[in-house]
Formats: sequence, C-alpha cells, structure tokens
Amino acid sequence: MDNQTMIVNAEHAAAQPILNRRDFVKGSALGAAAISFGALASGNGATFSKDYGPLAPVDDEVTGLPLLQLPAGFRYLSYGWQGQTMLDRTPTPGLHDGMAVVMSQGNSISLVRNHEVRGSGTAVPSPAVYNPSAPGGTSNLLFDPIAGRWLGSYMSISGTSTNCAGGLTPWGTWLTCEETTTTINGIPHGWIFEVPGFGLAKPVPLKAMGRRAHEATATDPVTGYVYMTEDAGSSSGFYRYRPFVYGNLAAGGILEMLKVSDIYNADLRANYPNGTSWQAEWVVIDEPESINPRNYTQGFAKGAARFARLEGAWYDTGLIYFDSTSGGAIGRGQIFAFDPRRNSLTMVFQTTNELTHPVSPDNLAVSPRGGIIICEDRSGSLQRLMGLTPSGNVFEFARNNTVLSASDIAAVDSIYPGVASRMNPGNYRSSEMAGVCFHDRWMFVNIQTPGITFAITGPWNDGIL
Repeated sequence: MDNQTMIVNAEHAAAQPILNRRDFVKGSALGAAAISFGALASGNGATFSKDYGPLAPVDDEVTGLPLLQLPAGFRYLSYGWQGQTMLDRTPTPGLHDGMAVVMSQGNSISLVRNHEVRGSGTAVPSPAVYNPSAPGGTSNLLFDPIAGRWLGSYMSISGTSTNCAGGLTPWGTWLTCEETTTTINGIPHGWIFEVPGFGLAKPVPLKAMGRRAHEATATDPVTGYVYMTEDAGSSSGFYRYRPFVYGNLAAGGILEMLKVSDIYNADLRANYPNGTSWQAEWVVIDEPESINPRNYTQGFAKGAARFARLEGAWYDTGLIYFDSTSGGAIGRGQIFAFDPRRNSLTMVFQTTNELTHPVSPDNLAVSPRGGIIICEDRSGSLQRLMGLTPSGNVFEFARNNTVLSASDIAAVDSIYPGVASRMNPGNYRSSEMAGVCFHDRWMFVNIQTPGITFAITGPWNDGIL
C-alpha cells in the first residue's frame, strides 16, 4: 500500500468513531447520574487499589532509552518524534500537545495530535493549509492496538497557530483549538478547526464557535453540543456551542457562556469545598467572531461566571469534566464536572498540596476503568501524569525522564530518520506531558519538547486507570 493510499483510504470506508468509556445513555439523567464519577465516589463502584506502585525508569522498547518513569509491569513504544519523516514526506512538527483516539478501521486506530507552534513562519506543506505563514497544525498517527505497533503518521491540517488542546466528537473528528487571537500576515487566528480521524481536514475555521484563546472541547453525544474551555488568565469562561444541525458544526449554531443561576458574575476561582455544586444557566454571546469586545467580556456583561485559566475537558458517562490550572485553595488547580441533563456544575477536586496533588492541571482524560488521568504543567523538572480515583485518592502514574545526548539522538535518527535534523541534546525532564488518552489496553501521551508520542500498556486492571 502506497503512502497516499494509507492516508486517505479510510476516509469513507468502514471507519468507526471512537465512543467513550461506556455507551452513552440517551437522554437519561437518571442513567447518567447513576454511573457518574460522583456516584462512584460515594461507593457505588468497584473497589480498586489506590495506585500502581512506585515509579522507576523504564526503557523504551523502540530506542532502548529510559524516557519515562512508570510503575512495575508497564512498557511503552515511542513514535512521532519531532523531525521524524512522515508518510507524506514532511517532517513531524514539534510542540506536541492535545491528542485523542478519534476513529478506528479494522485493526487500525487513528489519533489526531496538536502541534502548539506559534507565531509566524512557514506552514508545513499540505493540501490542507489555512494560512501559509502560520507553522502550527495537527498530525494524524495510525496505530495497531492488536499487534502493538505504530503504522505511520501524516499532516492533516497546517497553517494554523498555537494548536493547544481540543477534543474528539462522537462522529469521528477532532476539534483542534487555537489558543491565540493573533493576526498573521493579514489572516486572523483564534478559531476551532475540525479534523477527520482519517484523511485531511477542510482548512476552514468554524467561526460561529467563537474567536478567543481556546483550550479544549468536550462534545455531548446526546445533543451534539460542544463544551469549550478558555485559557485567558484570571478572566476565563466556560462555553457551549449549540449547532443547528447535529454533527454539522459548520452549518452554524449559537455560542453561549455559563452563568451561575442567581449569582451575577460568580467567582469560581475561589476556594470551595470539594462537592460544592451550583445550578447553571447560559447567556448568549452575540458577536462570536469579535475580539473587541472579547467573547468573555460579552458574557461577563450578562452575568456569566469567571474561572481561572481553564484547560482540559473530557466527556464521560453523561458528564463534562474540565479543569482550571490556577484556581482553588492555593491557586494550583481545580477539577469541575458539568451535568448537561441537570444543568448543574460541581467542583469535584482542588489542589491543596503541591507534592501529593496534581499541580497546574492541563489536559485530562477519563480511563476505560473510570479514573481521571491528569497532565501537569508545573514549573521545574518534576513533570508528571497524576491519577485521581472516584474516592478522591491521588497518585503518580508517570514522570518525564527524557535526557538526550548527541549519541542518543543519532541512535533515534537511525530508527526514525529526520530526527537528528530537528532535535538538540539536552535535559527535557522539565517539559510538560500532554495529550493523554486511552484505547482499550493502551494509553497514549506526548512530551511537548522535544516532541515525542508514547503508547503505554501494562497491568491496568491493578488500579483504576
């Protein structure tokens, strides 16, 4: 099979969207509540161990390098290194960020991965270019979860900027979000673009979803509503987009921002006890494409709530989970759950200890077994994946252990040609981990710099991840 055929052959043939951890409950508030994270926390779920044991360096099965620290019994395969030549003959961009498993076909699954490359530059060559002067975009990675091997990668959209996070949809696409409102060479940025699990994106922004410093999305499969976070410092909002046509975001819709009922401009950056809930309502953003006034300013003028730096978002079993990277008791993080059936918001966790709790939570995901996995974006050399159980127990699952010498890079280049031309020796332990997601017995995650993707597997059933 030639490279171009591998890229496009599944676009219209037997490809299936990746559903969430359990089949969603159509329209049933009772069903959604019965299997929610909160319900498990009260003792309605199975008993799991609180962690997987101590961490130690583990060698990558591809390169032999000890790039990660993991619990005993876990192993991993690296791929998609910055500079690595892809199927379309282009070099893999760097700054790997948000990612998810989006579609499957036969034994192949497709992940879409963001590249948070910002500023002006030359777009990666692709038939799907939005702005030739912007160097960001997404690449799609193909993986065989049965054989446990990487199959290839290619650029699926380019010419975008600061592609930070995003989210998968129930219809087999990825929403890649620009975390900027800059204008590059006369072309505005700050949009969401839709990328298919297989094939190439149409490089057309979904302008009705708003122009702002986007972070992540999570789509409710019952309604097709898209929930969105914003990373705009201490004045950030939580949004939803109600499309006019289910599954057709480009056909237009209504953009709204969350307001706490009976509390005008509720400040949700503050210290609230775990389990605090608020009834929510929504205010319309009248000018979604405007950056003056901002989407946030428009919503806040109508009484919408204020959050601190909203980051990751994930749909699971009737709830939308999202986090604040700098809110809460000590200003180091909160995790919220929104129930779209009950229109209620609950703070399920906040960081109170910088060593034992997730610090500056960024991307997050819910595992097939019901635990939440959180990527930290803290300063310093300690960069971790943290697990959170329904009962509130927190544990370390992984640490970035990447240190590369010139000879290490040369060895990687012999396996993945092109890496040596884009990668420098150095200690990369202070680079954040991002884009965590699951498919059956595999977890996938990125190290942002120098830009590496990992497929991790092991004794998941020993715990809740």
